[in-house]
Amino acid sequence: MSNDKSKQPQIDHAEDNAFFPSEYSLGEFTSEVSDLSDADYPTRHKGGKKILVIAADERYLKTDTGALFSTGNHPVETLVPLWHLHAAGFEFDVATVSGQMAKFEYWAMPRQDTCIMPFFRKHQARFQSPAKLSDVVKGLNGSSDYAAVFIPGGHGALIGLPESDAVADTLRWAIGNDRFVISLCHGPAAFLSLRNGDNPLQGYSICAFPDATDKQTPDMGYMPGHLTWYFGEELKAMGMNIINDDIKGSVNKDRHLLTGDSPFAANPLGQLAARELLAVYGN
Repeated sequence: MSNDKSKQPQIDHAEDNAFFPSEYSLGEFTSEVSDLSDADYPTRHKGGKKILVIAADERYLKTDTGALFSTGNHPVETLVPLWHLHAAGFEFDVATVSGQMAKFEYWAMPRQDTCIMPFFRKHQARFQSPAKLSDVVKGLNGSSDYAAVFIPGGHGALIGLPESDAVADTLRWAIGNDRFVISLCHGPAAFLSLRNGDNPLQGYSICAFPDATDKQTPDMGYMPGHLTWYFGEELKAMGMNIINDDIKGSVNKDRHLLTGDSPFAANPLGQLAARELLAVYGN
């Protein structure tokens, strides 16, 4: 049983003083197979609209002990919502802040999943050779083909995205042009990029990974130390409302902003996003 497993973070030999989650944490919070229920979309989008994925491009997050957490984009939080959107007829492009390859938390990959793994392998090259986000921003206008901007979860979203002008410009374009913004778990940390200048998300309500839960994760060896700052506190300070205090797979829709609380929300957020986009871009 998972409670018999070690709570010591596991060593990542690819970097000095770097760690993966403990066996206990992996047993509690990851699964070899994803929940992909209710993914039948008989009326698919055929109008050529796409999703712009802003992926994390950093691997290591420093904790308060100085130890590094081996992170990136959470694969379930990335691939399950995209799987739904793709099933609903929407293609997607991938961009990172640096233009370097997207990083994944491979320790959370659902390796026995007969839907997600083939989907990942089919589209893996997009994550390995993404566009540079600032280059994408230059081409954004009111007639751009993107129906939504999707920012996956994973602690990698805490690195670089909150300080990126290109992320802020993309979010302002999306909200200003009635496009959808989709995010979950730690992905909403990217909204902090709006702190400098106009903040079109002020007053919006979201689901996100609770700070209180992040503060508990070192006790179970999920991380090798505590975070040095907490994105929920920062989002509240800039006028956003986080409506959940736990991780039960909750999702929320506030105008065109669609959010979820954790990996448990990946499937319901995918369902919500597909339905909402089809309601606007159904043909």
